[in-house]
Amino acid sequence: MSTDLGLSSLIAADEDYLVDIRRHLHAQPELSHEEFKTTALVIDEMKKIGASQLPLDLETGAAFVLQGGRPGKTVLLRADLDALPITETRDLSFRSAVEGIMHACGHDAHTAGLIGSARALAKRLEDLPGKYVFAFQPAEETLGGALAMIDAGLLEQTRPDLSLGWHSASIAPLGFIGLRNQVMMAESQSFAFHAEGQGGHGALASSLGGNVLLAVAGLARRLDDVIENLSYEGTACACSAGILQAGTAANVIPAHAQLRGTLRTFTPEQYATACARLRDLAAECSAAEGVTVTLELGGRAPAVINDPRITDIVRASGRAVLGDDRVLELPPVTPSEDMSEFLNRVPGCFFFVGGALADGSSGGHHQEGFALDDACVALGASVLGEAARNCAELESTA
Repeated sequence: MSTDLGLSSLIAADEDYLVDIRRHLHAQPELSHEEFKTTALVIDEMKKIGASQLPLDLETGAAFVLQGGRPGKTVLLRADLDALPITETRDLSFRSAVEGIMHACGHDAHTAGLIGSARALAKRLEDLPGKYVFAFQPAEETLGGALAMIDAGLLEQTRPDLSLGWHSASIAPLGFIGLRNQVMMAESQSFAFHAEGQGGHGALASSLGGNVLLAVAGLARRLDDVIENLSYEGTACACSAGILQAGTAANVIPAHAQLRGTLRTFTPEQYATACARLRDLAAECSAAEGVTVTLELGGRAPAVINDPRITDIVRASGRAVLGDDRVLELPPVTPSEDMSEFLNRVPGCFFFVGGALADGSSGGHHQEGFALDDACVALGASVLGEAARNCAELESTA
């Protein structure tokens, strides 16, 4: 790897500035495809460092380029922008000011961190190899944002050779990163069961026939059957429900009900097996409950698969920034990420950055009490920036 250019020191000097950005974003969260203020902030920050904005036909999200002063490969660095429809309960000085929406997955930290990486790289451009593409992606939570950027021409315009990204981890200790070669995160498939029945007056329930409420409730209890005996290198697949909708009045048995959830698998074979089991559940429920149940498959994100060679570069960069004992080898995990859409087209590495609060109160991702230590922003930015420089350098001389 090349001579140290002090990227981590530059980011450390910027830490208060980056934390202010993260806290501002946290207080003003926006849902998928509605990240207008977030996008405007990103554009303003990237213009300050002289980055060239790419002409992408997107309502939200943006991408930029910095050209290094020496030959090298083109590296794509990616962060996500969107928040979740969750009401924040933690009493922070910068808690969400938007009712019913919060950054409960750390995307505010990812956005601020990518700005930090860009600011440091911009200050060393003349000494850097290659070209750096910064993708601020909308709509990760709905699994459509990465494809939207790809369809808008991001990859055709920039032709990246490698791709990198990171995700905060509220359950991992601050100062550590985690990663693995090959399959890192599960494939995600959203689904919905739609139940149709006769419905009618609640007083006549015993004479109305099939009850769609009982049908979808029974389906929710059987989702574990979908992933029975399905695991990958010790990690079990997952299938869970997040939404059950039915009814308009307490004394009316509804004629329609639906259950929505997600399926997490690691291999194509597991995916095929689990989807077949979902269809079988719909058929079994229809017969047993006297209603019509249909299965709808919705948004899908492939498994996150890290390129071993690039992961080795990230691993070495993490050790250089954090220390040899601060880089952890992880098992595959069931959460998903549509960074996989980039990784499927551009070989790269996606890694986790620990951000747990020292008192152990961080909570889990997608929870109303979720919180991160602000310091993970600069740490993630430092490892990402160092890895990007090393990828461009090493790949150019391979």
